[in-house]
Amino acid sequence: KECFSVCCPLQAQKRLSSLESRRGFELKILKALGRELMVQTQNVIYHLGQEWQKLIVWKLPPSKESSSLEAVLLSELHLHTVPPQEEDTAVPSIAAVLQALAVLGELHFKLKGFGQLLLQYILKPLISFPSLEPVTEEQPDVFILRFKFQELALDKSSPMEVFDKIRLVFEVLHKHLLNVPVEQPGEGRKDGTVTLAELLGELLWEELSDCLIQNCLVNSIPTDSSKLEQYKEVIESTAEFEKALKKMQFLKEDTTALLKYACNVNSHFANKKCRDVIMAARRLMTSEIHNTVKITPDSSVTPPELADPGTGDHPKIHSPCSLLPSETVNLGGERRLHQFTLCLPPCRISSSVQQLVELAYHTLREASSSSDLRCVQLFNCVRNVFQLFYEVVPTYHKENLQKLPQLAAIHHNNCMYIAQHLLTLGHQFRERSPSVLCNEAATFVDLVPGFRKLGVECFLAQMRVQKGEILERLSSARNFSNMDDGENYHAANKAIKQVLHQLKRLGMVWQDVLPVTVYCKAMGTLLNTALAEIVTRIAGLEDISAEDAERLYSLCRIVLEEAPRVFTPLLEEAENKRYQEEVPVYVRKWMTFKKLMIILQANLQEIVDQWADGKGTLAEEFSAAEVKSLIRALFQNTERRAAALAKIK
Repeated sequence: KECFSVCCPLQAQKRLSSLESRRGFELKILKALGRELMVQTQNVIYHLGQEWQKLIVWKLPPSKESSSLEAVLLSELHLHTVPPQEEDTAVPSIAAVLQALAVLGELHFKLKGFGQLLLQYILKPLISFPSLEPVTEEQPDVFILRFKFQELALDKSSPMEVFDKIRLVFEVLHKHLLNVPVEQPGEGRKDGTVTLAELLGELLWEELSDCLIQNCLVNSIPTDSSKLEQYKEVIESTAEFEKALKKMQFLKEDTTALLKYACNVNSHFANKKCRDVIMAARRLMTSEIHNTVKITPDSSVTPPELADPGTGDHPKIHSPCSLLPSETVNLGGERRLHQFTLCLPPCRISSSVQQLVELAYHTLREASSSSDLRCVQLFNCVRNVFQLFYEVVPTYHKENLQKLPQLAAIHHNNCMYIAQHLLTLGHQFRERSPSVLCNEAATFVDLVPGFRKLGVECFLAQMRVQKGEILERLSSARNFSNMDDGENYHAANKAIKQVLHQLKRLGMVWQDVLPVTVYCKAMGTLLNTALAEIVTRIAGLEDISAEDAERLYSLCRIVLEEAPRVFTPLLEEAENKRYQEEVPVYVRKWMTFKKLMIILQANLQEIVDQWADGKGTLAEEFSAAEVKSLIRALFQNTERRAAALAKIK
């Protein structure tokens, strides 16, 4: 009797639990009552679910296409503020349905499902698609929320526009659905009453605020410090947006996630600036190396002229001519520096590297006029850019740097160009930077040795490859022996011409790329490798007939005439003559090679005269053992040869 006097399943459950706790009661009847209670409870929940579905109706696009703009435009939300009347049917009010769901503990699940659909089909699309505009339509028994498409010039909406759209959605939801109080015992509130807006806010706000930050506020962070003042408008709009949601009870009074993020714009600006700089730098590092620009002392990137500390002047970039009007710079006293001191000699570098250095200057210039926090972040960002170059470029372009001598030369120049700027980069900006950097080691000089080593090692690796190819070609010359044999002579002649062709090709590839001094040293080293190998092979022969000597001399003559022509560091042919005449300066074995040619054509007396008791020019290039070996190979064993050998000591 007590059980059937309950007014709702919840009270019935309490009465039943009370009876089960007493001793002496028939358990079978209690179990039957419990089963009946469960059936009736589920029946009530089912009917309440039906009422909920009538109250909130979604018209959604097919699930496979739900993320596209076209599909989102098909989404609609229908709120039946007064459910459709049917004949002879009593319709419960919205508050009654919601209260019943709350009592049965089902309201949380219903709101959670509604909130997820609201996020997926209404709120997130409004944030992601700037061209979406919410449209409301109110009819006697239904309220409709849908979208319309509006063509925009910009790809992204401002936070103010997004906030206005989101606020409109919540205002109409608050008016037609969320402003309904329900009793929620145990929620920690004074009277146990809470509005639907509060419950929905607890379920949605964390995900919604993250979406607003990542897809709206992050994009609004300026990339230029000059626009930071304009960001106050975004901060004010964010504060108004949170205030409006709190007024509708969607947010708690102590919730300020969006406003905190917006107010921390200085830190976000520095982080975004650093991220953009790193991304731009990485794009430059992974671009093609062979796109080059010519660098000369009067055309290289010149440091921007910085404003005096404490002034509001904007930095300007001047040409070297305006910064250095005369050919010398007065340092005080009698010491003077040339205007091109610490400038890289004329060469070619990758245009991407020039842009990378310009990016570093621009970032440091912005750091010099920033707050302490931003300044330190931007300064460290520039250091990270150069350290990233050190790691990325040799790895990303590894195969091309190994195979293509021109790219190896350009990479060498790139590293030297960066190292040259790193010498003074920190010093130029340190005095204009906040004290936090002035008092510390704000420098890039520690990176210079690493960049120089990086460039040198890459170029030396290419030099070793070229040396290996030269020696491989000369190995097919059959040791320059038995030149009276036609096949041997042809093989030696072919090897000599292949080496000269290789050197000429390298000379053209490196022409106008390497600095002249580096070019001449590199070509001189490779030519010296070839000459040293030829001299060693010929000097090691045990027998050289007169015909062999004549043919060896003719081969050496080809080298003597053609080798200087591989020195073409400049595009203008007339200007290369000077460097072709200076071959002995760059090729250490050049004079040794010429003396070998003299020996091949000389008689015994001429060789002895050239030796001059170890004081002649021949003694400067060959040891006594080498000269004796050549004499034994060239001349028959006679008393004259013995006398000559006796004088070589």
